Amino acid sequence: MIAANLPEQATFEDWRHAARNLIAIAAEPESVVWRSGSETDLFASAPTPNLQPAVAMTVPRMFVAVAEKATLHSDPQRFALLYRLLWRLQRDRHLMEDTADPDIVALNALAKAVRRDEHKMHAFVRFREVTTLDGPRFVAWFEPQHNIVAASADFFVRRFAGMRWSIITPRASIHWDGDQLSHGPGGVRADVRQKTLATKIGVLITKACSIPRASKCRR
Repeated sequence: MIAANLPEQATFEDWRHAARNLIAIAAEPESVVWRSGSETDLFASAPTPNLQPAVAMTVPRMFVAVAEKATLHSDPQRFALLYRLLWRLQRDRHLMEDTADPDIVALNALAKAVRRDEHKMHAFVRFREVTTLDGPRFVAWFEPQHNIVAASADFFVRRFAGMRWSIITPRASIHWDGDQLSHGPGGVRADVRQKTLATKIGVLITKACSIPRASKCRR
């Protein structure tokens, strides 16, 4: 078995790089164990080879668009599903057109669930103004089902560009200071209680990584 090791909050680009390496060595889907963060598998012995550069592949644009969404799902089997489909697409260029195929059905279901979660975050995040050590800030708590926080950040930057705000979720937080977007660790609902809010927000922002809007930092 081959271990495909990905970061804790792996992006589509993380998965794609590993998948290209696996395709380059003709690793069949059944021989790959996908892991993220500190996950381990007793039956996976060999790590994913790091080939430079990874093999180039051509896949339908439809697959890329849906796969980018599916990557954000919380299902631990999502990367295995994506790789299985990638493997099959190398042999059947029209696979994405078979809407009755079980793997295609599963892929579309993951992407649909992510889009629904993104819509809920866009619609139901509610900010309230608080006073912090560096001035007023608008803070919100949200509990997404999937890993959509970083992907949703630009929506809130565009909509609330003139505000200084923070959105805290269990797995991640995002902070906007009017100029830079920062990604930080997650928190708990108690972090946004009025009595401790200024201190908690200050800690999360201190731990956050300031980055350009188009990129994402990972700790």
